Amino acid sequence: MPAVADIQKKRLTLRHYLLLGALMIAAAAVILLLMGRNPICTCGTVKLWVSDTNSSDNSQHIADWYTLSHIIHGFLFYGILWLAARKRPIGQRLLGAIFVEAAWEIFENTERVINRYREATIALGYVGDSVLNSVSDIVFMVLGFFFAARAPVWLTIVIAIIFELLAGWVIRDNLTLNIVMLLYPLDAIKVWQGGL
Repeated sequence: MPAVADIQKKRLTLRHYLLLGALMIAAAAVILLLMGRNPICTCGTVKLWVSDTNSSDNSQHIADWYTLSHIIHGFLFYGILWLAARKRPIGQRLLGAIFVEAAWEIFENTERVINRYREATIALGYVGDSVLNSVSDIVFMVLGFFFAARAPVWLTIVIAIIFELLAGWVIRDNLTLNIVMLLYPLDAIKVWQGGL
C-alpha cells in the first residue's frame, strides 16, 4: 500500500502547488490594481474574445490575438524548466513559470514599457492591460505549461509554430516580432506591420 499513499501524497502536493499558484496570480492582480491598472475594460463590459488589435478593447478583455503568445510562454517555460530543473516536482516548476509570467505582466504594465510599446511597435494607442487581461494571460500561460507537460514535444513545437504563423498572418504581430520590436526595433518590420 505504500504506492497508493505516495500517489495520494503527490496529488495533495500538486493541489498545494496549484493553490500557491492561484495565490501568486491573485497577488499579481493586487499589485496591478495598486499600480492603477483598470480591473476590467473601461467600456464596462467583459468579452471572451477581441479580434481587433487596433481597438481600445485590445488587451482589456479575457482573450485576444496576443493570448497565443502567452500559451507559447507556457510551452517555453515548461521546456526551459524541464531542461534546467527536471528533478524538481512539476508543481515547483509551475510556480517558477507563474512567477516569471506574473513578473512580466507587472513589468509590462509600467509606464516605461507601455511607452516603449507606443514608440517602438505598431501599438500606438496602447494603454496597458486591464487586470482581467493580465490575469487571463497568466492563466493561458498555465494552460500552455500543462499542455506541454502532457503533449509530445513535436506537437507542442508544431502548435507553437502554427500560433506564430497565424498571428503573424492575421495581425502582423506575434511573440517573435514582439520581442524583436521591443529589444531592437526595425523600421522595415514597423512599416510592414503598419500596412495592415
